[in-house]
Amino acid sequence: MVNSKAIDAVIEKGLADKGFVGAVVMVARNGEIVYRRAAGLADRESDQPMTEATIFRAASLTKPIVAATLLAMSDAGLLSIDDPVTAYLPYFRPRLADGTEPAITLRQLLTHTAGLTYDYSKDPRISAGLTNTDLGLDDVLQLVAEQPLAYRPGESWLYSMAIDVLGGVVAKVHGRPLSDAVAHYVTGPLGMNDTAFHVTDRTRLATPYADGPIEPVPMSDPHPAANPWGGVTTFSPSRIFNDKAFQSGGGGMAMTAPDFMRFLMAMVEDGGPVLRPETARMALQNHMSFERDPGQGFSLLGSYVVDPARADLTLPAGANNWGGIYGHVWSIDPATGISAVSLSNTAFYGGELAYPRALRHAIHADLA
Repeated sequence: MVNSKAIDAVIEKGLADKGFVGAVVMVARNGEIVYRRAAGLADRESDQPMTEATIFRAASLTKPIVAATLLAMSDAGLLSIDDPVTAYLPYFRPRLADGTEPAITLRQLLTHTAGLTYDYSKDPRISAGLTNTDLGLDDVLQLVAEQPLAYRPGESWLYSMAIDVLGGVVAKVHGRPLSDAVAHYVTGPLGMNDTAFHVTDRTRLATPYADGPIEPVPMSDPHPAANPWGGVTTFSPSRIFNDKAFQSGGGGMAMTAPDFMRFLMAMVEDGGPVLRPETARMALQNHMSFERDPGQGFSLLGSYVVDPARADLTLPAGANNWGGIYGHVWSIDPATGISAVSLSNTAFYGGELAYPRALRHAIHADLA
């Protein structure tokens, strides 16, 4: 079993060090929740406690849900992950710098090997799902298609707006908005009733905070914040209330920790009732012929641990993991049946560097 005291200690340190304001952490093994805790505050200024019913801006936790939606559509015979994107979005034909137009497949979108990027600063109209906009999904994707590719698809890896493009494909094939497809194929069957692209019950929504010099500071709107990678990330917390903003498959949803745990448990337990068992197992495998970083590949749902030592990760080989820039991390280890999620209301502490490393070590170190 997992060491609950060790997990508690990591959470307590995060609170004592004023790293995050609050968090919900859940761990499951072989279909059973073995650890759950809501700690700290959902809103510090009003002293509102964190609970399992707290809703968080999910950021990139949206990605594996949209990816699973597409995989479920593949199971239904509506598409193949090796189809070209242009079979569904004829306008999506970005070119290389030399003017050539390489084919991009859905599999390359899933693995972020499609030549796309998140850096479209030359066109400020392009929103990557964090900042507010009134543009529709096709409008944004058409703008992305006009930008040069960062590299030839299949030859490198770069975190990108690929899952936003994938969301456009899903919506096109489904014939209705992306939210309808996600509800039909994933969140509906799993009973993820608090997972959506817009939030109407603001009383349950966690206040977002950003790292501060002494303690986390409430986010303004927009809120530029220096990120751990040497750049600046701009947040627009009000985006989740804007029903005109395009439904971002890369980062536009909100959810609770129990909802996302339902999703993780389904993926590690052979996909049911969302995916065929063979599809779920395939989704969690490494789909890269090269390493995106030392010791790391990429599955169809997130990063894949090839070699923990070279990756410098406190996760076992074969584990999948990723996070969300608002302060979240998740992992799946098919070998042990362990799945875990931590949703916090503090960027970047809750999703980067020391905290997730310590949390993952606490979860996996003493497994028997």
